[in-house]
Amino acid sequence: MATEQELSDFLHSVEKRAFKRSLYHVRDEEAALDIVQDSMLKLAEHYGDKPVNELPMLFQRILSNCTLDWFRRQKTRKALFSNLSDFEGAHDDDADFDLLEAYAGAPNEESVESAEDEVRRAQILHEIEDEIAALPARQREAFLMRYWEEMDVTETAAAMGCSESSVKQHCFRAVQKLSKALKAKGITP
Repeated sequence: MATEQELSDFLHSVEKRAFKRSLYHVRDEEAALDIVQDSMLKLAEHYGDKPVNELPMLFQRILSNCTLDWFRRQKTRKALFSNLSDFEGAHDDDADFDLLEAYAGAPNEESVESAEDEVRRAQILHEIEDEIAALPARQREAFLMRYWEEMDVTETAAAMGCSESSVKQHCFRAVQKLSKALKAKGITP
């Protein structure tokens, strides 16, 4: 059974990554914030009494479902109101994304980074994020869960509602596409 403090600590630990993941899917900062907040409330309300080790997978599934619900609502609104504008891409430059920073050459604690290096690293991170955002939805979802959320194949499959082989295939294709796109831009690990 998770205590209130453990639940609070868990939610605090996933909020930035959950926001970034939602932002990649919906490409709207306000909607992404709403989705994450709704997911957190649902987890606390319906699953707050679950053991702490079950919370990550439950939260990922809730987040996926809330994102799908958002898309369904948007589809309904578009059908009813044909003058709704298309979704515009958005980026949050302040959100942490450790995997990408490592890929972009994040400085270690001993080094002093020059302004030029900071700008170059920020540009590389932006290009990597753009490439992740351009992945097909299921590939992006599998990639983010496996390599960003560090979930194993079984957890990812359960959260996505698909087979383990599908997760492996989505991740393989995502890594291939990202590698090819980043290599074409001269970005290597």
